[in-house]
Amino acid sequence: MKYLRKPDWLKTQLQSTGQFVKVNQIVKDHNLHTICSSGKCPNMSECWNKGTATFMILGDICTRSCKFCNTLSGRPLPPDPAEPMNIAESIRLMNLRHAVITSVDRDDLPDRGAQHWAETIKAIKKLNPETTLEVLIPDFDGKSELIDIIIAEKPNIISHNLETVRRLTPEIRTKAKYDTSLSVLKYISSQQVVAKTGIMLGLGETEPEIADLMQDVLDVNCFILTIGQYMQPSRKNIPVCEYITPEKFEEYKQNGLRKGFKIVESAPLVRSSYCAEKHLL
Repeated sequence: MKYLRKPDWLKTQLQSTGQFVKVNQIVKDHNLHTICSSGKCPNMSECWNKGTATFMILGDICTRSCKFCNTLSGRPLPPDPAEPMNIAESIRLMNLRHAVITSVDRDDLPDRGAQHWAETIKAIKKLNPETTLEVLIPDFDGKSELIDIIIAEKPNIISHNLETVRRLTPEIRTKAKYDTSLSVLKYISSQQVVAKTGIMLGLGETEPEIADLMQDVLDVNCFILTIGQYMQPSRKNIPVCEYITPEKFEEYKQNGLRKGFKIVESAPLVRSSYCAEKHLL
């Protein structure tokens, strides 16, 4: 297996300031999981030094095993009833103006974890009424009645990531389906909620496929798109096919804006929750 050398523009260093240490301690003290650490996000240092983090609920074991993801897969533990309040209290201690919540997939639960999601949003809003909220949800197998449980709690943005183009989805995302994800985004936007999605480049996609994906997303009335470079988090994950230049990412951004997106975040280190507070429409 050939592994590509990481270009200089993707090399980042962890900068551990006092604020980073504070956020890290809050996460540990409240037994929380963050996608920042489990996903080996390259922006963890920047975001944590600003006092922000993306919290991952419903444990740290996923029932799916997508080839791009470094989150553990297997049989999860039951949902922690203390988690919603722990998340809410941590957001209060961090004094966050905008918070992002995501989760592992919980195909083992009858409601796929939707009620736990709702309890978490309720707790956050009760303890942090001024904090705006983005939720990055799984596909819930496309079940609108489960998505409705999230919508009822009125988060400011509901995000669901397509991750990659149609052709590569069966190879990269295991159980998830491209059209199911599109249907989730379509349903969110049909309920007058701001919808958002994100993709990774460098998995073997082509420019026409990216253009087709952009049009698919616009056709379901989703107008916020994030585009970042896939970086192999471990040797067990699928290798990088190509490192996309910063100039090419900028080209995709301009193409997306011309097509009709209201917001396109496109750069090598962009991740779906990066600068999320800027995506409130």
